[in-house]
Amino acid sequence: MEQPRTNSQPSQWLWIAAVWSSVGLFDATQNVFVMRAEGMHHFWGRLFVTLLISWLPWALATPLVLRLARRYPPTQLRPLSIWARHIAACVSIGFVFSAWTAALEVLLNPWAKVPGPGSFLQILSMRFYNGLLACSFLYSSILMAGYLLESRELLARQQTEAARLNEQLVKAQLSALRRQIEPHFLFNTLNSIACLVREKRNDAAVTMIVELSDFMRRVLEDSNRQQVPLEEELEFTRKYLDIQKVRFVERLQCTVNVPTELLPAQVPMLILQPIVENAIKHGIAKRAQGGTVRILASRSNGMLTLSVYNDGPSLSPSSETVPSGIGISNMRTRLQSLYGTNFKLDMQNQGPAGVEVSVSVPFKE
Repeated sequence: MEQPRTNSQPSQWLWIAAVWSSVGLFDATQNVFVMRAEGMHHFWGRLFVTLLISWLPWALATPLVLRLARRYPPTQLRPLSIWARHIAACVSIGFVFSAWTAALEVLLNPWAKVPGPGSFLQILSMRFYNGLLACSFLYSSILMAGYLLESRELLARQQTEAARLNEQLVKAQLSALRRQIEPHFLFNTLNSIACLVREKRNDAAVTMIVELSDFMRRVLEDSNRQQVPLEEELEFTRKYLDIQKVRFVERLQCTVNVPTELLPAQVPMLILQPIVENAIKHGIAKRAQGGTVRILASRSNGMLTLSVYNDGPSLSPSSETVPSGIGISNMRTRLQSLYGTNFKLDMQNQGPAGVEVSVSVPFKE
């Protein structure tokens, strides 16, 4: 946590130098011009230099005050030792400032006093007691500025840490949801293999096992990615469809209509597989003659829309707007985690027969 402060030391000294140089220039310029306008007679060059560099002790003490503001925040009323430290620091800085100013006056005599400015101790005593109120005000101002800067830095660090933790949480949630989808798909596929074995379609069962092995290998290789190009997602989906074709043979027909320019678009990994699985399970599998699954993609108003249509039985009115099942419900949760409210998931009947599920997400290559 200290590293950011270490890296900011040069910039901190720069703005401290800039602030106190501005104060010194303003003080010196104002006093010299006002006094000359009133007809006073002083050593103007010496006076300007004296007033300009007299603020050097405050510039050098500012980092110390800022450090005290971090270590002993002024908002803590107890213990009293905190205030004792601040009072001691304020008095010490005021004394050094007064001694520095007195030394400059003794050496340069900027006010052109005759026979001289007086002794160092006299000027020190006068400057110290007369400047206690101004010293307290300056110290308090630096202290509060340091406290506000530290509070802002702390808030920024907390927001950064909260964002980092939130990102980690979202990734963990997405990974957990994906881990739910994969066993669900695996269970359904193994159940299909078992059906093929019972039907004594051993060659088809072996082919499905090989396809399943290849599909799961591809999924595990990309297990750390939450989003993939649409082209890769279509490859995953084709692998899944190849597995299902072993089971349904000629009863399952598939068409994919995706423009080439949309293939680089980023989409959630395994976003199409649960939709296609639902289309086959609730549409094609319920028809003796089978049917067709069509996958479409389009882009409009900065959104990428993926649609999966099957010409199976229509949905009941209660199911049309509320997708159910592990795959679909998990898909909705993943979309919310990735895009917030900036997505759309629809399931609706199409024509006299057929169901279409569409997902719209922000287009990003």
